[in-house]
Amino acid sequence: MRVSDCGFIQSTIMNPKSAFRDQKFSIMLESVLVLDFGSQYTQLIARRIRELGVYSEIKPFNTHLEQIKKIQPKAIILSGGPASVWDEEAPSLNPNIFDLEIPILGICYGMQLTAHLLGGKVERSERREFGPAEIKITDSSDLFSNIPEKTRVWMSHGDRVLKLPDGFISIARSGNSPVAAIKDEEKRIFGTQFHPEVVHTELGKEILSNFVFKIAKCLGSWTTKSFAETAIKDIRDKVGDSRVICALSGGVDSAVTALIVQRAVWDRLQCIFVDTGLLRLNEAKQVVETFRNLGLNLFHVDAGKRFLDRLQGVEDPEKKRKIIGEEFIRVFEEEASKIREAEFLAQGTLYPDVIESVSVKGPSATIKSHHNVGGLPEKMNLKLIEPLRELFKDEVREVGLELGLPPEILGRHPFPGPGLAIRVMGEVTEDKLKKLRLADDIFIEEIKKAGIYNDIWQAFCVFLPIKTVGVMGDERTYENVIALRAVTSLDGMTANWARIPYEILEETSRRIINEVKGINRVVYDISTKPPSTIEWE
Repeated sequence: MRVSDCGFIQSTIMNPKSAFRDQKFSIMLESVLVLDFGSQYTQLIARRIRELGVYSEIKPFNTHLEQIKKIQPKAIILSGGPASVWDEEAPSLNPNIFDLEIPILGICYGMQLTAHLLGGKVERSERREFGPAEIKITDSSDLFSNIPEKTRVWMSHGDRVLKLPDGFISIARSGNSPVAAIKDEEKRIFGTQFHPEVVHTELGKEILSNFVFKIAKCLGSWTTKSFAETAIKDIRDKVGDSRVICALSGGVDSAVTALIVQRAVWDRLQCIFVDTGLLRLNEAKQVVETFRNLGLNLFHVDAGKRFLDRLQGVEDPEKKRKIIGEEFIRVFEEEASKIREAEFLAQGTLYPDVIESVSVKGPSATIKSHHNVGGLPEKMNLKLIEPLRELFKDEVREVGLELGLPPEILGRHPFPGPGLAIRVMGEVTEDKLKKLRLADDIFIEEIKKAGIYNDIWQAFCVFLPIKTVGVMGDERTYENVIALRAVTSLDGMTANWARIPYEILEETSRRIINEVKGINRVVYDISTKPPSTIEWE
């Protein structure tokens, strides 16, 4: 997604109501549909297409053909996946999709499945190919326009195409794959055995650009400005004269959600900030002050005791999430009943929340539940508005910039909906929360002091449910452990541990042990995502 010029921001801040109400909404949303066959890189495909200025969304591979027709995509991409076309339960699709006269690009398994369904032959490769490889391009038109004859790509496959379907030709080969890329020029169907979406493929972005612009004839007009305009118009049309309640947490997601809804309905928006008692040090006070200064109507509900009472004795992280989600909804039910004519609830659900809550095969297969994805009880009688449901985190920040959100909110690290409850391993108590808040505040203060806060995607502390032996002065101690977690990432879908200088970690550890009573050991988490998640619970 590209950030447009500053004129829209300035006009909105100077005279926000007229800037949006006088705007002509004539945007035709072009899109590229990605059908997911279970690849670890599927989200990257959508991201790369969006980076080109074209909207892209992901759907399960078994999405009905009629639904695809309703979406009217300009092009379709079939992702890779771990299966073989010969597996008994191999994911497949309706072959009639190839008759839609829409450009199609199959990647890895997507290419193999294309060849298999259209009458070609796929076989187990004698040598599996994982990692970097060099391909030689034999047809430099279309997909490989302006790509050198030899280029480095990233392979990840155990099968290969042995025989091409009628109408197809090979357009690239590698040392292990005589057919490394294919095309049917007449039907505009293409395939690559390699993954153009990963950074390890040297000119992958250029290859995808050729597909999107030269083959699919997309315009590349999707920007933060167009997204904001469309979202505001959609909300205004959907809501009419009704009132909207917004779940405001203080983070980037809910803040951008609130501003988008505010531009659509103005004084008919009522924000509710539920203080769960699971926030960081002094965060509740900061949230209230910040958002009232932004002109938002805000109710502050102190419900900390209710949440702690519900969490008493609970250790399982999935149960914690569900309990917090349920209690959160109960609070909203009570507050909603006080607001006359409220018919809608706005939430800051993001695309990664949606993806992680739905399996590739369609039915729900929970990795971890997100209490802001669906789950609203029918008795609540509020319809859901999720304007950010199709965006990644960094895209949300760009929309926030477009709407004039203050930098201190835009740059804030992500914070989980269940709050510190999932950063306290085991049962949540007020004493554990107090220790965790103090330690977390020290960690964030130190990385800000070092000037590296904005280089880190997310940094926080975790309270571990173990005690270790230590020594302070001449006395033996037997106290708790704090784990530091800091990662670098683009959108939270994958992450690497942050290489924080030793002296910063040392000072953080020294301060936590000295200043937080009951902590005598600090450790640093050096796990990546995958296989680990960013949060510990």
